[in-house]
Amino acid sequence: MKILLIYFSGTGNTKRVTDLYKTAFEANSAEVDVAEIPLDTQPPNADDYDMIGLGYPIHGFNAPKLLLDVCKKLPKRNVKTDGYKKAFIFKSSGEPVRMSDASSLKMRKILKRRGYAVNNEYQYVMPYNIIFRHTDAEVYKMWTTAQKLVPADVAEILQDKPRLPKKPFLGGFVAWILRCEYWGAHIIGKTFKAKKDCVKCGKCVKLCPMGNIHTNKKGKIKFGGKCMICMRCVQACPKAAINMGIMNSWKVTGAYSFDQPTQPPAPTKHDKYCKKAYDRYYADAQKRIDDYDPNNHKM
Repeated sequence: MKILLIYFSGTGNTKRVTDLYKTAFEANSAEVDVAEIPLDTQPPNADDYDMIGLGYPIHGFNAPKLLLDVCKKLPKRNVKTDGYKKAFIFKSSGEPVRMSDASSLKMRKILKRRGYAVNNEYQYVMPYNIIFRHTDAEVYKMWTTAQKLVPADVAEILQDKPRLPKKPFLGGFVAWILRCEYWGAHIIGKTFKAKKDCVKCGKCVKLCPMGNIHTNKKGKIKFGGKCMICMRCVQACPKAAINMGIMNSWKVTGAYSFDQPTQPPAPTKHDKYCKKAYDRYYADAQKRIDDYDPNNHKM
């Protein structure tokens, strides 16, 4: 079986999950190719694969527009003669609220029109890169859960056991409203500025997936009007020198450690944030992990 994984990752969370998928499929003798967006070269031809998987971080209860644009360019299939090609979706988010289940609705419609049937969809809680910083203990719990959960989810996909989230009440409408983030991010991104602490290393310029950051003739960092608020520049800045303008109070700087912390977590003001949603996510994840039989799904 040949599988193509297409993904976008802002600060690396979705990339980590994509790597888990690749490893899990290859452990089942599948041949896996990975394409990261934005694509540096011509994308692989989806017609050459038995199945495609699409991964993304949830942005305002939607998939990033970059990935939607790629979906629109997938080879269109003749469903009457060839049938639908199998597809699945995996996504990462800082909180497992029900409304996140609406994030794929637009993408699924696009894929169906192109001749791809999404039968499985999975969400993985990964650390926030905006709003507030998760504790090291919570990040470790998120990551170890994903490491155990992805093989179980891959087993479902290989066994043709469908799993799709229920559409939240008014989910499609709310997601449609919040697509204003696509153009709103362009406006907000213009308020980003490099502070005096900036050492002009150029890391933000190199890493920006939109080519939105550049240096002017005086060597100063400037932000344009194509930002998608992926937070890659902010989290990667070695001096935490990027001011996010009107969103600066939500800034999360510096990369996370996914290792097991050596000290017990100290109480924070965010301990009760979406607690019921997190508890539900971990309980459901543990059930799927417990039900998973690694010896009962080989291809």
